Amino acid sequence: MSAKTFTAEDAQAANLVLVGAEKGRQAVHDLVIAYRANRRTGSACTKTRGEVSGNNRKIYKQKGTGGARHGDKRAPIFVGGGVVFGPRPRDYSKKVTKTVRKLALRRTLGDLVRAEKIKSVESFSVADGKTKSFIAALDALVNPGKILVVANHFADSTYLAGRNVAWVQLVNASDVNVEQLLLANSVILVGDAVQTLAARTA
Repeated sequence: MSAKTFTAEDAQAANLVLVGAEKGRQAVHDLVIAYRANRRTGSACTKTRGEVSGNNRKIYKQKGTGGARHGDKRAPIFVGGGVVFGPRPRDYSKKVTKTVRKLALRRTLGDLVRAEKIKSVESFSVADGKTKSFIAALDALVNPGKILVVANHFADSTYLAGRNVAWVQLVNASDVNVEQLLLANSVILVGDAVQTLAARTA
């Protein structure tokens, strides 16, 4: 396996649509914010004074004690009382239009191509399923760092070999997203994965 730097000319030959550095910055920002918001469960929940345990009996008489007047012990100022304006279960998800998604992908790929961070190879596989062989194969292609390998299909043995390597991610070309591309120091496009990406940017 030998890696070749993926250039703007290669992108043009593959009909991969890219945009320059002057366009799409906001689209990338909006999409990454949406990714992270959509991963939030929104399950944080506090109890109000109507939900905490305890009765609503007045804790002591109104007058004659020398202390402040109080109602029941579930009031927010007491330990074990309810919480005022605390978090409640909610949906944090955001929607991003197809046009914005496409623009963000074009901008991100364009930045990677200009930075010469994308390499292309005809094939990538580890037949013996060993992690040592997997790392050796990657070292022969790119410099060490966070590596994203994008292909239309991976053999089971390749997944097996790479599953314990924390700094490498194997992703299908139809599923790879902008956030994964942004976090990678190097991207390896395997075989006809570029055609799949071209279809997504068209």
